[in-house]
Amino acid sequence: MSDLGTADAVLRLLLDGQPRTRAELIERSGLARSTVTGRIEALLADGLVVPSGEAASTGGRPPARFRFNPVARLVLAADVGATHLSVALTDLAGEILHRSTTPLEIAEGPEVVLAAVAEAGHALLREAQRSPEDLAGTGVGLPGPVEHSTGRPNHPPIMPGWDSYDVVGRLSRELPGPVLVDNDVNIMALGEHATTYPDVEHLLFVKVATGIGAGVISGGRLHRGAQGAAGDIGHIQAPGHTELCRCGNTGCLEAVASAAALATRLGVGTSGDIVELVRAGNTAAIAEIRQAGREIGTVLAAAVSLLNPSVIVVGGSLSQAGDSLLAGLREAVYARSLPLATTHLHVVPSRTGRDAALLGAATLVLNQVLQS
Repeated sequence: MSDLGTADAVLRLLLDGQPRTRAELIERSGLARSTVTGRIEALLADGLVVPSGEAASTGGRPPARFRFNPVARLVLAADVGATHLSVALTDLAGEILHRSTTPLEIAEGPEVVLAAVAEAGHALLREAQRSPEDLAGTGVGLPGPVEHSTGRPNHPPIMPGWDSYDVVGRLSRELPGPVLVDNDVNIMALGEHATTYPDVEHLLFVKVATGIGAGVISGGRLHRGAQGAAGDIGHIQAPGHTELCRCGNTGCLEAVASAAALATRLGVGTSGDIVELVRAGNTAAIAEIRQAGREIGTVLAAAVSLLNPSVIVVGGSLSQAGDSLLAGLREAVYARSLPLATTHLHVVPSRTGRDAALLGAATLVLNQVLQS
């Protein structure tokens, strides 16, 4: 198959899944008939386009129609968390076809973790009865700051041994196609935006889990900032707090309102334990979750005034605790932001749930190989 990185105007016109005739493709693309015919033949040979019946005849032989074939190639998506590894194969429409999740500590280091990513990817390819050469690319989300242009982690606070590690080079030795790497919250924002809010221009995705972070969609595009650090709200100081954060500073939102902070105060081990307590009606856990929402909302209020999003999506493991987190967050955001910024603001739970990062990692790749 040819390199998808040179996707052309004819293929892009078919990505919506709508079958079209040569004449329609010529009209919409503005390309010469010979050019369109040649590109259709090449796409048919690659399997990226397949025949899709015939259009109604206006006299003479009915014209053939063609449609995009999303299963011609696959994308490997990897969500590397602080304590887990989730890997999935998607088709070229971003639909998850096969997946696996295993416990894995990010602190084990890049060699161990990335070997597990490649191994899981090859296992899923075998399960799907597909060849590694069918991969269009690999997208990876990491739980720390990433320099997107190189895919190298940039002083990640919970990833010992990862700073400036060549993630792209390591995975490219075992997986064909481009390898794209980003911060996990950025790819969660991409996944939620692409699958649930494609028409929303301004969106914040807030992840509340072991850490706290935000992905910023502005003007319909992911905003990463100069060094890839945009959205790092977990290390903004929460007013009135002095708790020591693992980053070395004091009073960070993450040290106050993350799942790790709440688990310590409640005497449990994980965010899953907190969720179970809340669902069981434990009043202390419910109170902690709601107050965490208020603390996060207080910091987010500044982001609302600065960025003026129309949607704030709340995801991450702690968001599974129900309405208490959202209630506290909404309370603080609406109390501390001006009415002009909140009149049409929606604060909602993630609809992609645990799949947000996998969908976003796939979107990262698809945006490059199909839209370039």
